[in-house]
Amino acid sequence: MDTIIVKGGQKLSGTVKIEGSKNAVLPIITASLLASKNKSNIKNVPRFSDVGILSELLSFIGADVNLKENELVVDATPKLNCNAPFHLVSQMRASMLVMGPLLARYGYCNVAMPGGCAIGSRPIDFHIKGFEKMGVQFTTKDGSYEGRIDGRLKAANIYLDFPSVGATQNLMMGASLAEGTTIIDNVAKEPEIVDLANYINAMGGKVRGAGTSRLKIEGVESLTGCEYTVIPDRIEAGTFMIAGAITRSEIRLENVMSEHLTALISKLEEVGIDIIQDGNDVIVKPMRSYKPIKVKTMPHPGFPTDLQSQMMALLTTVEGTSTITETIFENRFMHVNEFNRMSTDIEVDDNRAVIKGGTEMKGARVRATDLRAAASLILAGLVSDGYTEVTELKHLDRGYVDFHLKLRNLGANIERTGDVSDTTVLS
Repeated sequence: MDTIIVKGGQKLSGTVKIEGSKNAVLPIITASLLASKNKSNIKNVPRFSDVGILSELLSFIGADVNLKENELVVDATPKLNCNAPFHLVSQMRASMLVMGPLLARYGYCNVAMPGGCAIGSRPIDFHIKGFEKMGVQFTTKDGSYEGRIDGRLKAANIYLDFPSVGATQNLMMGASLAEGTTIIDNVAKEPEIVDLANYINAMGGKVRGAGTSRLKIEGVESLTGCEYTVIPDRIEAGTFMIAGAITRSEIRLENVMSEHLTALISKLEEVGIDIIQDGNDVIVKPMRSYKPIKVKTMPHPGFPTDLQSQMMALLTTVEGTSTITETIFENRFMHVNEFNRMSTDIEVDDNRAVIKGGTEMKGARVRATDLRAAASLILAGLVSDGYTEVTELKHLDRGYVDFHLKLRNLGANIERTGDVSDTTVLS
């Protein structure tokens, strides 16, 4: 079993370059299936496992996928197979996003129920209800959703009961080739939604309103593959900003769109960290004594749930009582038990965590419970006494590229090994 081993106590310094966005690149890769003409050349593609899984799924469907360095070329012009099987879809929730392009191009899909991190209930009812409004009839069989419509998807007025990112993306892709103009209200506003809309428009689509609560999508007859560069990953950037904050270290981040991180930056400044913007770089500069704060996760532009566990790691080092209220996923406090193995004092009451910070954390063997929890436990290990061993790295690899190497280049005492008993690799 692969394990990351951290010896705490090292200051960080230097520069780290942020990868392309995980949450943007996956729907953009999937949207390449909409292009019935020409290849798509997607740039700034991060090389983590979810990209590989999605590439395998697109290949199974019948697209020609070629990943080289940080560029991915997708040719979806051949006749596609509209079946997305369980053994691929179950590995990653974003696989559900093939539903929109397949329904849009062929009026049919057979997609297995999705998988991904077990961070809470993420029903796809919003996806299904939206497509039903566009004329699709669904049946469920053997753990799959089979949808069909005669002819093209039909324009509709759709209201989402919750601003679901996945449903917004899926319905946007379907509507881009629908007959007529589709209006979707109460949509997600995340930067990744805007990036997907920009990509569809670069292929010849007509999506308006991305970044607001209403999308207006005028369906076109066909879309054409194009060249496109994915935005930087705001969650990776936020993770490294917190790495600087938790170790009380000044570090520089390259390739950051700070306007995507206003909620995090505000909370870090409230704690006592200066965030200096220098063009496309961000400098993290701890300047004052830290103060406890209150955090509440919210849909964008609120505080991201994907940075909740990393912020919790930071607040365990801040003297006083901080609170985090999680409003997005009901199971996103599973990492608390792992933090408490490291001698933290965190109590959970329903969707609220109370963090009594400032006591010294102790290194321990802990288990990553999801993607972001993996990163947060490693961050906690950076400031813990002794060695911290983090297991279940399959979660980490879904969303971070060379995470331990980037931290090591900043000065962390960290190794990745398959032998969990061998801590002698660290000095």
